[in-house]
Amino acid sequence: MSPAPDRYAVLGNPVAHSQSPFIHAEFARQTGQNIEYTRVLCAMDGFADAVRGFAESGGRGCNVTIPFKFHSAALARQVTSRAALAQAANVLCFDSEGWLADNTDGIGLVRDLQKNAGTALAGRRVLLIGAGGAAAGVLGPLVEARPALIHVANRTPDKAVALVQRHAALAAACGVALSAGGLDDAGAAYDVVLNGSASSLGGVAAPVHERVLKPGTLALDLMYGDAARPFMAWAEARGAEPRDGLGMLVEQAAEAFFIWRQVMPETATVLQRLRRHLDAARRA
Repeated sequence: MSPAPDRYAVLGNPVAHSQSPFIHAEFARQTGQNIEYTRVLCAMDGFADAVRGFAESGGRGCNVTIPFKFHSAALARQVTSRAALAQAANVLCFDSEGWLADNTDGIGLVRDLQKNAGTALAGRRVLLIGAGGAAAGVLGPLVEARPALIHVANRTPDKAVALVQRHAALAAACGVALSAGGLDDAGAAYDVVLNGSASSLGGVAAPVHERVLKPGTLALDLMYGDAARPFMAWAEARGAEPRDGLGMLVEQAAEAFFIWRQVMPETATVLQRLRRHLDAARRA
């Protein structure tokens, strides 16, 4: 009789759209890991209880998605430096020695840009649009990739300034010029433009002026599917190279899988299969 699989899940509200079960099933098949991965819909005021209930029922760890990333680190005894800097966590690991909270969004984005998209970040000019949870999760690893500069533009400039100030010491140590401002003065002609704002969810093609782009700019929306298409179409029409956040999703999941299982899966084939899976679902 084979042993029962170790249980993992993604917790959020909403959560039915999450592709994490597909991704982790692919990782498990590839690496021979005996796991089960499900979705857990949390009541808006019941996240902590849902996490504790899942852990007490035998869960080994979980991913955390919107809108609970800012609440998850408080549940853990250990918080990694990248989760502490982001002030948000998207991964919890349940351990007898105490729960661990981590944030894999940023390393997932950097790996997708550099490995899957073939875009080196060192010495480049990067614009990060947004200063909410998505931007907070990726800024630290972006800085550690050592671009020449990163400018954070946000609808509320003060929020961008606060995010930049929190990362100032890291930026200085990495030799990265870090600045912040509003959407109307976001600058021009970046090598990489990253949309981490909520504008895609509202159907807005782009919250900044097209001068932020130049021919060949890699323009990536951290969203994927229908939400990312307006931004991608806007970028492509202006000579930029559009990309969605699906590769980031797979890469951050691989890092979470490694945290839980100490096995790093191969991601390129999983990304290809996920794109085919989503294309088939859209045509159905």
